[in-house]
Amino acid sequence: MWWVWWWLLAVVGIVAVVIKIYMEMIKGKCTSKADLTGKTAIVTGANSGIGFATAEDFARRNCRVIMACRSLERGENACTKIIEKTGNINVVVRKLDLGYMASVREFVDKILKEEPRLDILINNAAAAGTKRKITSEALEYTLATNHLGPFLLTNLLLDLLKKSGPGRIVMVSSLVNIMGKINFNDMTWIRKFETGEPYFDTKFANILFTKELSRRLQDSEVVINCLHPGTVRTSLLRHVPQPFKILIDLLGMVYFKSQEEGAQTTIHCAVCDATKGVSGCYFIDCKVQDHSWYINKKAYDEGLAKKLWEVSEQMTGLTTS
Repeated sequence: MWWVWWWLLAVVGIVAVVIKIYMEMIKGKCTSKADLTGKTAIVTGANSGIGFATAEDFARRNCRVIMACRSLERGENACTKIIEKTGNINVVVRKLDLGYMASVREFVDKILKEEPRLDILINNAAAAGTKRKITSEALEYTLATNHLGPFLLTNLLLDLLKKSGPGRIVMVSSLVNIMGKINFNDMTWIRKFETGEPYFDTKFANILFTKELSRRLQDSEVVINCLHPGTVRTSLLRHVPQPFKILIDLLGMVYFKSQEEGAQTTIHCAVCDATKGVSGCYFIDCKVQDHSWYINKKAYDEGLAKKLWEVSEQMTGLTTS
């Protein structure tokens, strides 16, 4: 019966090669040569992974890049690398922990005092696989980092974006949004907290936020889009259980995107002429993927998005007209 195992291994090998070839073929790449001289961009979570690759790309395009990082030490180290690699000295680090609304407000206050303009806002930072944690502000940390923090940050920076001319906001969501749901009776997962559930739910919240803000920005020159970057080799899943992490790392060496490849759709949404004026859309591999199985079927529920907005206002203490 040994030949059965050989045939099985051969089939598995062929399938693996086919999957690898297919994934290489569909990888999106931003082909824009746009120069960002005179423009300013904020990238959250810019000290590593997709955020680092995005910040580096913007720096190469002569943009003023503000790296919004939870750790100033890691941020400064990353900033030094970007300056050395690109030659652009107009790259700075500012402290921001999206898990705490006080930190968001302190960051925005500093930006509004120091920066005369803002053209691009990349909401990239995220938390995944952490244990349930209630912050000193009585917010669940994953929810705060992935949704409430970006919600407050974006709203507080909207006036500066509008004043600066055509602006772009990019929300880095995930394909796992299709498994997400919004339970207004248990926003902090008191009854049930599983490793993946908060991440799924908050990535879905990113899409609802994108859709609702896009509707609210219809009469402005600011657009917002969201995206799934692909499965990328980053440190995002460093907190998941060790056996699962080992499996992910092994698969990642063969099938996952590099951080530079993972940043392509973010860059595409932020700089490409093809996305100028495009708003409220969901991108994968530099292509719009709305109305497909890649997006949660409730993403177009305007009532759900509006209610999430209202609840988010209350939870963050934001007041809007």
